Amino acid sequence: MIPEHEVFALRYAAHDRLRRDNFIGGRDPHDSPMPMDYFVWVIRRDGAVWLVDTGFNADMARRRARRFLRCPIRSLEGLGVDPGQVKDVIVTHLHYDHAGNLDLLPGARIHIQEREVHYATGCQMCKPLFRSAFAVEDVIEVIRGVHADRVVFARGDAQIAPGIECHLVGGHTDGLQIVRVHTRRGWVVLASDASHYYENMEAEAPYPIVFHVGDMVAGWEKVRKLAPSARHIVPGHDPDVLRRYPAVAGLPADLAGEVVALHLEPTR
Repeated sequence: MIPEHEVFALRYAAHDRLRRDNFIGGRDPHDSPMPMDYFVWVIRRDGAVWLVDTGFNADMARRRARRFLRCPIRSLEGLGVDPGQVKDVIVTHLHYDHAGNLDLLPGARIHIQEREVHYATGCQMCKPLFRSAFAVEDVIEVIRGVHADRVVFARGDAQIAPGIECHLVGGHTDGLQIVRVHTRRGWVVLASDASHYYENMEAEAPYPIVFHVGDMVAGWEKVRKLAPSARHIVPGHDPDVLRRYPAVAGLPADLAGEVVALHLEPTR
């Protein structure tokens, strides 16, 4: 029997944007607001904790003009998780908003696609077009982890643990991976930046930061095949995630309404 996990989305930052910023070619001539939220995802079962992505810190928020709400690593304590409990971090890709703060988890293994590390350290980074969403200090931290035997490389689809899988999709970056988690409601797919918003995938309208559009579109098909239904797909940055899923009760005041349970059925 496949074990069932709890899965939580924790919002740590936000950014005011317009619709034209979120689709190749834009989708709204009136430039209506379409803000972006930033999440990390916590997987939990029987005292074991896996963290999917690690966000960015306050300094990076200032440099990128993002609204920083809380440290995503220290906020784990509000969920009853000591950061020292986190023995495995799954990095979906190495963009600044997904791979910062690794220095706060010095004892954790880092699960990443080998192809993503090649991309983030290879010739494509000579082009500002591709490297602009990376923070070199985050990439260096992963390389330090390689030399400290902390990095577990995947070469395509792989099992992290029973009921937790990573799947290579590429597109947004060359080595982007998504995460599939078995829960009480079946398999939940954490799409990360395979689809920033629900609308990117549902309308087949790609997000503008993309390494390979064809791989991004093919990735949507893979996401759909891995999920039992559209209700089991969670995009990487959509504020609607906080509205669709039940909020976790009993949290500290600063986290109230900021953490939702993805292992429970969406309420809308």
